[in-house]
Amino acid sequence: MKLIMLGAPGAGKGTQAKKIAEKYQIPHISTGDIFRANIKAGTELGMKAKSFMDQGQLVPDEVTIGMLLDRISQDDSKNGYVLDGFPRTIPQAESLTAALKERGEKIDYAVNVDVPDDNIINRMSGRRACVGCGATYHVVYNAPKTEDICDTCGEKLILRDDDKPETVKNRLLVYHDQTQPLIDYYKKEGVLVEVDGTQNLEKVFQDIVAVLGA
Repeated sequence: MKLIMLGAPGAGKGTQAKKIAEKYQIPHISTGDIFRANIKAGTELGMKAKSFMDQGQLVPDEVTIGMLLDRISQDDSKNGYVLDGFPRTIPQAESLTAALKERGEKIDYAVNVDVPDDNIINRMSGRRACVGCGATYHVVYNAPKTEDICDTCGEKLILRDDDKPETVKNRLLVYHDQTQPLIDYYKKEGVLVEVDGTQNLEKVFQDIVAVLGA
């Protein structure tokens, strides 16, 4: 089962991707992990990616896709995988479709975890991160025992710049501009599945499993 997770930043797609990977015993593959693994291993593609990242530039699609195809060729991916964070743009999606077609493969489902912008802004502005151990909390859904103090190490909790409302709004603008068209792309491909991401985590997961099958 080959899946792609879609959804705005903060929609919870990463959490769902991990749960899907666990249930179906397939790897959860994020582009960030692939980059880190290739750079650490010193692969040719990893070094290429690093040269762009060091200059603050985006890694070109052909380098990213090269690393991705290498990753999904590994033994643990033979029964499928969950892609999280890729593709982000139509050119990436088209390149992935073409590369898979050459291998006689295709994406089975593109799962869109749909959450309105206002919900995402509220969700993310409620997040708190520990300056000591990095543990994360939420003032409503996962509050610490003592306000603004980490349960684990006792250090102070902060609202990260990434989670501030104005930053989240900017990230959502970029998402709608670049990534939203992917929803239409995969709808045309006939593989799009939409789930209501405003429900609790378990209900969202059950809705996804209902489509994928037990």
